[in-house]
Amino acid sequence: MQNGRPTIVNLIPSSNPAHPLLKRLPEIGEVFHRDRMSEEEFQEVAPHADVLVSASNLRVTDEELSHYPALRMVGDFGVGFDGFDVPAIARRGLRACHTPDVLSEDVADLAIGLLLALARSLPAADAFVRAGRWPNENFPLGRRIAGCRIGIAGLGRIGKVVAERAKAFRMEVGYTARAPKDVPWQYFKSVKDLAAWCDALIVVIPATPETHHLINREVLEALGSKGFLVNIARGALVDTEALIEALRDKTIAGAALDVFEHEPHVEDGLLKLGNVVLAPHIGSATVETRDAMAELVMENIRLALNGQPLVTPIPGTRRD
Repeated sequence: MQNGRPTIVNLIPSSNPAHPLLKRLPEIGEVFHRDRMSEEEFQEVAPHADVLVSASNLRVTDEELSHYPALRMVGDFGVGFDGFDVPAIARRGLRACHTPDVLSEDVADLAIGLLLALARSLPAADAFVRAGRWPNENFPLGRRIAGCRIGIAGLGRIGKVVAERAKAFRMEVGYTARAPKDVPWQYFKSVKDLAAWCDALIVVIPATPETHHLINREVLEALGSKGFLVNIARGALVDTEALIEALRDKTIAGAALDVFEHEPHVEDGLLKLGNVVLAPHIGSATVETRDAMAELVMENIRLALNGQPLVTPIPGTRRD
């Protein structure tokens, strides 16, 4: 607390002045951007910080938390929190929020969009026309996705919306989860079994130490030479080297990726391949959803500063 207002330290890069959350944080308190402060300035501000704001693609470690002895809550602008040291947050008795649900629709839309782009070679078709090749050449045939078997690896909030979208394409839906759910779709115990069954495998599983490289060489071989892989979850879920090998050797037909193991770096092996569609982690990147995410973080911050339970606490953190 400084000058009678809460002190907010922001870890999200401040280079985008139009970021919906960064625009609104001053409504609540004095905002200090970590990437704009000198070390001397940071040492002066950190002991007074009430709120720490970050994003799901960034890391909030126990060491980072140790800089803020007066901290009351941690805000995550995103649904994923694999970069957040949740045990350390809980041990320090901090409230912490994330932004589930509000982004499910857009991420699911992108999953279907990526599958369409991959099956119908839309990026290549665009380049084909722009290069003036249409008058003299025939563009290769694509693949139909209507009526195909779609496998959803992880039937959580987003996975269920993907399944609902699949209805419009008359797709047959299969899924994996920790246990069967009360849904009308076919359950598979393992991702490998699901991959062997489906035509397109959509990865929507949270990133944890247990799910690291869950999509490995065996899963890709099970998916087969006509199978498509779409990853809208986390890059670390897929063994990138195994994927590059599978794409290069045509072990699978193609992949569409919105997330990468070492993003924003993308392996050269992926960039050189023609049977992969790449996107810069834009699953929730619509005006409407980013505004809704910002509003949810703001609501949670206000509640935390008033000592009230959060609307969307990060699982494993304080709930009172």
